[in-house]
Formats: sequence, structure tokens, C-alpha cells
Amino acid sequence: MARPITLFTGQWADLPLETMAAKAAAFGFDGLELACWGDHFEVDRAMANEGYAQSRHDLLESHGLKTWSVSNHLVGQAVCDRIDDRHKAILPESIWGDGHPEGVRQRAAEAMKDTARAAAKLGVPVVNGFTGSCIWPHLYFFPPTPPEHVQAGYDDFANRWGPILDVFAEVGVKFALEVHPAEIAYDFVTAQAALDAVGNHPAFGFNFDPSHLIWQGLDAHRLIELFPDRIFHAHMKDAKLFQDGTKSILGSHLQFGDPRRGWDFVSVGRGDVDFDAIMRALNRIGYDGPLSVEWEDSGMDRDQGAAESCAYLRAIEVTAPGRGFEDAFGSDE
Repeated sequence: MARPITLFTGQWADLPLETMAAKAAAFGFDGLELACWGDHFEVDRAMANEGYAQSRHDLLESHGLKTWSVSNHLVGQAVCDRIDDRHKAILPESIWGDGHPEGVRQRAAEAMKDTARAAAKLGVPVVNGFTGSCIWPHLYFFPPTPPEHVQAGYDDFANRWGPILDVFAEVGVKFALEVHPAEIAYDFVTAQAALDAVGNHPAFGFNFDPSHLIWQGLDAHRLIELFPDRIFHAHMKDAKLFQDGTKSILGSHLQFGDPRRGWDFVSVGRGDVDFDAIMRALNRIGYDGPLSVEWEDSGMDRDQGAAESCAYLRAIEVTAPGRGFEDAFGSDE
């Protein structure tokens, strides 16, 4: 059975959900992964109004769509980050407040607990998001960075996210961290370290996204194979490498879309991600959740990108066989 193909609405949060749903239906999607910003899924309204969650389902259903997950990346980022003025641009005023860093982090943590509760009201099993990280700025170990300093970062993550994950477990919802630069887990080693830090908490797992792995030199589908029971959700997103001996994988402090970068995000199917290997790996672990397009391409119109990404995934989806092809040679007796 084919997995549903959804569209993450984060890159369309400037549009009302009614408009976004109509577009997604026209593009050919089965549903939406609702961002918890804009008016797509408002956590505070879900908590205050018993009819709000059903209203989201009713709106989607009117366009022939469903939802299987919500995402609260922006607020989650503030839980563990070193807060600065950049965060003000991505956070609700209720979270930013006076901007005092510890207050921001604590308000963000409480909002993530409410996100779990709101997702339960909506009836979706997964919240995708970020955790933030106080040690990401120490990616390069100079001045010399001892192991104790790094461990303190994982301890900070465990102390701040442990109580949040407990709420997720209480309401029967999973939190799927997008393994991603600037998070506590950004590659295979740090993904394991993050799991270890929270004692393999049953509510904590990963939102698989290959686009953030490929430019690091990783075989993206290996994340699926290494953590088969922790892949709670899957983003379909592509990236293109432009390594020619003069371009750095570190981005050179250049904005996305700058041709001097060593890599960039592109529409699904136009980059270097091996989606066939990903589909087969997802089949091997029995993943039957959505394939959710997180579309980003600085050189393409987003409507074109969304529509072609949906069509591409439908064309290359690999349906697991009910039996081996060699069984056709045998006798039915």
C-alpha cells in the first residue's frame, strides 16, 4: 500500500490554511503536515477551544486532505539554544517576552508540552521539530573543547527535554527531532548521543530528512537502518552538491541561493539524494507513515516545486512486494 504524500506547510505559513489546502489538493497531495505558526495549527487555540482541532480536520477534509503530523520547529529551537536577537524573529511574542534568555527557554519548554497536548487533541501521533543546542556553536574544537564541555551540552538537553518528553509520553504522542545542523543531533554519532542522553526515552525519535545529511558526506538512508525503531516521520527534501575544489561544505556565511555555496537545497528529484535507497530502507523497517515534502529551492517558484515534488515521489515510490520475484518460478502445489 502506498504511503500518503503530504506537504509541510512551513514554507507556506504566509498563506491562510484555507488557501494552502486548496493549493495542496490541486498539486495532488494526500494531506498536510501542519506548521504550528501562521494560522495552520495554533497550539494556544487548540488548548483553549475544544472545537478548534476538529475545525482543522473539517477544513482539510473539505479539500480531500488529511493530516498525520504537526511541526513546531521554531519554538522547539529555543528550548536549548543560546538565545539572541535572531530568535525574536521566529518566536511568538508570548515566548519571546522580554527576551531574557532563560525566560525564553523556559517559556519555550512549556509551549512544547502544550504542543504535545494539542497534537493529542488533534489526534495525530507525531510532533516534528527542533531541540536547539547550546553546544552547536562549538562545532570546531578551538579553543580546545574538552569532552566534559560537550557532555554538559547533552546534560542540558536531557534536563530541559526530559520533562517535555514525559508529557509527550503521557498523552501518547511522539516527538521526532529533525536530525539537522544547529540541533543536539545533526549526524549519526550525535543522534545516538542524544538518545543516550535521554535514556532512550520512548517518546523521543527522529524525523528523517536526507537533505541535511548528504552535504555532510553521509549516506542518508543509513540513518533509517541505524535507528529503525526511532524513525517516527520522514521528510522528503533534496540537496545539490557543488563541490569543485573552491567551495566549502560549511556554507561560507553565504545565504541560501548564492552560487558561491558548496551545496544548496533544491526541489525534490533535482538534487543528489538517493530517494530509491530511502524508499527501500523505509520498506525494510516497515515505515508506513507519510512521505512529507519539505520544499525549499531558492531558484524555483514554490508552487511549481511542490507540484513536481509530489509527482516525482508518486513516480518513484517503491511498494514492498508480498513475495519474492523468484516465487513465480515455483509450483503452486
